[in-house]
Amino acid sequence: MHLISIPAFQDNYIWLLTDDQHINIVVDPGDAEPVIEALSKRDLTPSAILLTHHHNDHTGGVTSLCERYPGTPVYGPQETENKGATVIVKEGDKIALGALSFDVIGVPGHTLGHIAYFSAPYLFCGDTLFSAGCGRIFEGTAKQMYESIEKIAALGDNTIVCCAHEYTLSNLRFAHHILPEDSEIETYLQQITQLRAENKSSVPTTLQKEKKINLFLRCHQTDLQRKLGFNTSTTAVWQIFERLRALKDSY
Repeated sequence: MHLISIPAFQDNYIWLLTDDQHINIVVDPGDAEPVIEALSKRDLTPSAILLTHHHNDHTGGVTSLCERYPGTPVYGPQETENKGATVIVKEGDKIALGALSFDVIGVPGHTLGHIAYFSAPYLFCGDTLFSAGCGRIFEGTAKQMYESIEKIAALGDNTIVCCAHEYTLSNLRFAHHILPEDSEIETYLQQITQLRAENKSSVPTTLQKEKKINLFLRCHQTDLQRKLGFNTSTTAVWQIFERLRALKDSY
């Protein structure tokens, strides 16, 4: 399988997972035009569209794609039914697409119905987890978002995290602000600064890397808890996450 990131808008990524023949899966097409261009360039037809949540920058291209490629099934959570989803899926469902099988993981927080799709080693997590960060909490609660991220953290370290935005540099700057003494974060910040200066993508990433540089996956660690001013014996870990997310929101 080949994984192709298709840039869209200012910082979105639409994903194309393809075997260059019959399996051509498009994930979160906020804009149809770059997807059509990427498919046409390779003489491909989409076999399925996967939607993680209802926001327009993830769903806005569905109608145009389905008009151009009629009959393409569109999988998504209930909240995407009015955005073009034709097959409604939820936590625990399995989707068979050719030789691939995707597990549907419920990851509420950014939106209440947000889901992720996992077909090892590929994880399409929309706006739940980013490289060095996580999504804003618009509809759910901090506890829900923390539990969603913990579900992702439980996957294998070799998981390829296909998130939907190029936020890595700003996320790393925040992480370095919180833990300036962390050499792993500092080194990766330097690497990504250079990468972005060359206009290269910082994603996909791996769960192994994220466990080292993503503070939202490290809320159980006492050094971070103390830095945020918490007494670890009296605080639930999701409350650490909540404080960290609030600090990122105002950073």
